[in-house]
Amino acid sequence: MLLIPSIDLRGGRCVRLHQGNFDAEKAYDADPAQLLAQYAGYGARWLHIVDLDGARDGLLANRALVLALAAERRLHLQVGGGVRTCAVVDDLFENGVQRVVIGSAAIERPVDVRDWFRRYGPERLCLAFDVRDADTDAPIVQTRGWVRDSGVSLWRAVESFEPCGLEHVLCTDVARDGALAGPNLGLYAEAQRRFPQIRWQASGGVRDAADLAALAQLGVSAAISGKALLEKRIDPTELQPYFPAA
Repeated sequence: MLLIPSIDLRGGRCVRLHQGNFDAEKAYDADPAQLLAQYAGYGARWLHIVDLDGARDGLLANRALVLALAAERRLHLQVGGGVRTCAVVDDLFENGVQRVVIGSAAIERPVDVRDWFRRYGPERLCLAFDVRDADTDAPIVQTRGWVRDSGVSLWRAVESFEPCGLEHVLCTDVARDGALAGPNLGLYAEAQRRFPQIRWQASGGVRDAADLAALAQLGVSAAISGKALLEKRIDPTELQPYFPAA
């Protein structure tokens, strides 16, 4: 299992939300470029970046900062938030982003997104499904930066893209995001059971090395961590098994 550090951007700053609530924002003094260098020094290979302004408003508002980080070329970047058009996907790829993360558009414009799979290939795209009611039989996907209930279950959403050769799915339990309450192991175990061919990325709730070990035991492809790394809640030596370049 890979550990992928995460940086959430809002208004050019590094922030974290609590349970997806834009009114419960915590800003950090950390410089995104310095964080990238720090994580590269730990041995990370990938960095996950979310443009929170884009996720909510549909525009890549932090584009200049994202492209500056991509220009560092020290880590592979997967970037999401506000990716609603083919032009945005092209722009990110042309400027050094290795993988583009698609959230709301996968639910709201599935025909277009299926065309993107044909155009770019499944390895370069990751679908991001943020869910509520994650402990039920039908976790419901949220869109527009967690503020809109799509009425579509996680399982139905994944099934609809299987014919496209879907490889990467990032799933966040919104209730755990930024809460340091531990990941929803039951959710990811069920995801692995239903779709063992998918390379699942587990996001939300990671608080310590024990949580990383538990996710690795489930067989997920990657764990996303933002707040725990930002606040240095995990000793760098405990991260090494999940950073293959270390």
